[in-house]
Amino acid sequence: MASDSGNFSFDNGVLPKIQTNGAGTKKPANGICHDDSVPPVKAQTIHELHSLQRKRSAPTTPVKEGSGGAVFATISEEERQKLQLQSISASLASLTRETGPKVVRGDPARKAEGGAQKPAPEHHHYITPTISVSDSALKFTHVLYNLSPAELYEQAIKYEKGSFITANGALATLSGAKTGRSPRDKRVVKDDVTSEDLWWGKGSPNIEMDEHTFLTNRERAVDYLNSLDKVFVNDQFLNWDPENRIKVRIISARAYHSLFMHNMCIRPTPEELEDFGTPDFTIYNAGQFPCNRYTHYMTSSTSVDINLARREMVILGTQYAGEMKKGLFSVMHYLMPKRQILSLHSGCNMGKDGDVALFFGLSGTGKTTLSTDHNRLLIGDDEHCWSDNGVSNIEGGCYAKCIDLSQEKEPDIWNAIKFGTVLENVVFEEHTREVDYTDKSVTENTRAAYPIEYIPNAKLPCVGPHPKNVILLACDAFGVLPPVSKLNLAQTMYHFISGYTALVAGTEDGIKEPQATFSACFGAAFIMLHPTKYAAMLAEKMQKYGATGWLVNTGWSGGRYGVGNRIKLGYTRKIIDAIHSGELLNANYQKTEVFGLEIPTGLNGVPSEILDPINTWEDKTSYKETLLKLAGLFKKNFEVFANHKIGTDGSLTDEILAVGPNF
Repeated sequence: MASDSGNFSFDNGVLPKIQTNGAGTKKPANGICHDDSVPPVKAQTIHELHSLQRKRSAPTTPVKEGSGGAVFATISEEERQKLQLQSISASLASLTRETGPKVVRGDPARKAEGGAQKPAPEHHHYITPTISVSDSALKFTHVLYNLSPAELYEQAIKYEKGSFITANGALATLSGAKTGRSPRDKRVVKDDVTSEDLWWGKGSPNIEMDEHTFLTNRERAVDYLNSLDKVFVNDQFLNWDPENRIKVRIISARAYHSLFMHNMCIRPTPEELEDFGTPDFTIYNAGQFPCNRYTHYMTSSTSVDINLARREMVILGTQYAGEMKKGLFSVMHYLMPKRQILSLHSGCNMGKDGDVALFFGLSGTGKTTLSTDHNRLLIGDDEHCWSDNGVSNIEGGCYAKCIDLSQEKEPDIWNAIKFGTVLENVVFEEHTREVDYTDKSVTENTRAAYPIEYIPNAKLPCVGPHPKNVILLACDAFGVLPPVSKLNLAQTMYHFISGYTALVAGTEDGIKEPQATFSACFGAAFIMLHPTKYAAMLAEKMQKYGATGWLVNTGWSGGRYGVGNRIKLGYTRKIIDAIHSGELLNANYQKTEVFGLEIPTGLNGVPSEILDPINTWEDKTSYKETLLKLAGLFKKNFEVFANHKIGTDGSLTDEILAVGPNF
């Protein structure tokens, strides 16, 4: 109690008991104090508390009458996960042992966090090999299966150096020493079947390897993956056409690779994932581990190998994620034509009336810009199939270039870079994490990989009816091709096989000259069969479904690069709009010399004088010389295809050659 002196003292030196507003006490009359306590958490340890934070969803497949999955849907969740792990173990099996490695589901770090706590039931499923012949057979390989983007962010940030969350929410990653594809290190197994089916020799992207060498590299990749504490496994789909989709499994060592493929492949629903079963194709991405340079056919420490008979792909010595995307595209270029389905390296969009257009073009031709149209729905930006059902996107995402990206020029791509997007090899400000898209310090080939639904006008599902227009884009830096030409079927095949554009290459002293570039089918690096086979399929489908071919020059007019000017984007958009609307089908046409192209005499919104390129050149003699120079380059490029017979009697080959440059 208080003394007269104002000091406090306590009887017997004992502190008085503090009265609280808990049980057995009366509430103060003024009501100011109140009891805001809540029951304690139902956890005895910090690990149990953390486990309460995460809720597990257990999707079940609805049992449909007469469906083949009815029996499967009745098994328990534990049995389903066991079957799933058996399938993954089989994928990781060495060919020299009877069974696969011991695999267990879950993150090994989670087990460490729990100390001696008993693991969750799903961690009990493992497969034990019958022959233990290596150290890796004595350990568990933890499987991180179809993780969500949020989970993959956590894995990347914790364990992968060079992974950061940028200011816009995307995951910035590094692909290591390789910042692009390694086409010279790509190999395809040549066997009795592929020796006849595939395109080999001059001009072909297919470099052969034998079965034994592939198995050697496969063993090296599998041993590396099995030596790790954990691997990432993605089970996904290719091709939005449900009748012709392909099941793919990607086994990788990096969260970056897993998130990249999560975005780029078609993401299965929980119900589809339950009944996924055995994949149609498997990728073993051991890119952090080099190949053995003493192995036959190896020319560097990098090797990207495809075995079509085994339906497998092995990646060694490169962490560039684009190898997986384009490797699967090559596989689709083989598998789909076997089903009489045309695989295409193209963009694709659809108008409000259901009119579909395909856009073909090499880098710099404006394929992405022109196929991205706010008045039309985007079916896809890069890879498609054309079957009897119509067109379908092969992928579930977009892989966009980021160099010099701006919100003004590419608002859709800019806005798609957010949480869930992978940003490859970009540079960002250290403190704010704001990305500088102009910085080429790491590479000029900076990229963003994001799900297609991040594009506001994406058509979901990514399928459409048969194309009405097939648009071949060329950026002609020689300035002699017309802004637009209507093509007959033979001309469409000729220019499709040629795959022409012209790039501007700079030299050290500042002199710049246009350089012609030809890429068969506008994607020679990825095709498997001879280009004429794809061209014949394209012509057949165009004829069957009434599509029209167009050649659109987005390059120069009034002279070559350095003399003339680039055709205004506004004019090109008017041309594309006129193709979509059907206006150009009803235009009057005249034929050009040398290339024999049909060009319109007039078009609303486009100056008539630029429609015929000779009108825009002041020096007519120089125009004709440049025209003949380009024609000669076309002829020289086509020599490799001239002796290849198309059809039973080869008459189609003669027809195609007849529509080439004539001089």
